[in-house]
Amino acid sequence: MGKGGKPDEGDGFGDASRDGVEQENMAAWLLGVNTLKIQPFKLPNLGPHDVLVRLKAVGICGSDVHHFKNMRCADFVVKEPMVIGHECAGIVEEVGSEVKHLVPGDRVALEPGINCKRCELCKQGRYNLCPKMKFFGSPPTHGCLANQVVHPGDLCFKLPDNVSLEEGAMCEPLSVGVHACRRANVGPRTNVLVMGAGPIGLVTLLAARAFEAPRIVVADVNDHRLSVARALGAHEIVKVSTNIEEVAEEVAKIKEAMGTRVDVSFDCAGFNKTMSTALSATGSGGKVCLVGMGQRELTLPLTSAASREVNVIGIFRYKNTWPLCLELLRSGKVDVKPLITHRFGFSQKEVEKAFETSAGGGNAIKVMFNL
Repeated sequence: MGKGGKPDEGDGFGDASRDGVEQENMAAWLLGVNTLKIQPFKLPNLGPHDVLVRLKAVGICGSDVHHFKNMRCADFVVKEPMVIGHECAGIVEEVGSEVKHLVPGDRVALEPGINCKRCELCKQGRYNLCPKMKFFGSPPTHGCLANQVVHPGDLCFKLPDNVSLEEGAMCEPLSVGVHACRRANVGPRTNVLVMGAGPIGLVTLLAARAFEAPRIVVADVNDHRLSVARALGAHEIVKVSTNIEEVAEEVAKIKEAMGTRVDVSFDCAGFNKTMSTALSATGSGGKVCLVGMGQRELTLPLTSAASREVNVIGIFRYKNTWPLCLELLRSGKVDVKPLITHRFGFSQKEVEKAFETSAGGGNAIKVMFNL
């Protein structure tokens, strides 16, 4: 379909059931570095608390690209063929006997992580840190770039009537920004710096706006992405470089653009340069939230930050974000539609082209499959 392709909401039952003939479930399998192939994907039996969902919109995340290019993302290593993808929405085709809140035909957004519900972290409500988490498209768990998936009903959230399936799939990246803002306690008195204007930086910007941050500055190396950040509501934008020697000069520019104290900085890139800039730009007693994972290890000026009591906060995925994300989309407080820059269908050729487009950067922000 390519850039500007029109999304297809579908009727919920796709080609597999229109003529009463059951078709084999197909999925995009990651077989090796830069190697994806559409192959059959056998689903588990539907349990009493599960739903069968026909996927209609699946986005490509930066972690998907890392897996595609390197067969790993941080410490998550792909050791055997795996179905890729975790940003998704679709239409319910069948429900288990104990699922009461959904019926066939409902449009749903899927939260991709299945936690154990039994460990101490789950009991404390921090289920995103569950050591037994089974997360779509994170090895060794298969993902959702497929015709159909079976998923727990309590992780499938019905879409409001005015929220599209594509927007439903965008709840996953938006959840990262929402969780980051919650962790950093962003509110009407929090001036925010966002380092990085990629997809996660932009959803963090949108979330910070929804949390009523009075002033938001976004810094990036790319003019196009900075222009998108400006269009999405950044109060100021700052062009930076990749040269670590220019941190002090760029911190001065950021402070001038902010015009007041930086209370919270979000590093949505995760490199030595971006994190060093965030630590140096953040005011005494402020917070720096590390969101991006560009490097596995970082060398940082922590002594200076510690002497100013700058708190460093990590985030990992999200928890309890889908209801809020859907309400933000329903109310119009957040608009994720401008982030979807490219659309593709679900054929071997288009899957390959979609990942090449996403991995290539350029003007691509969010690449979306319409199944």
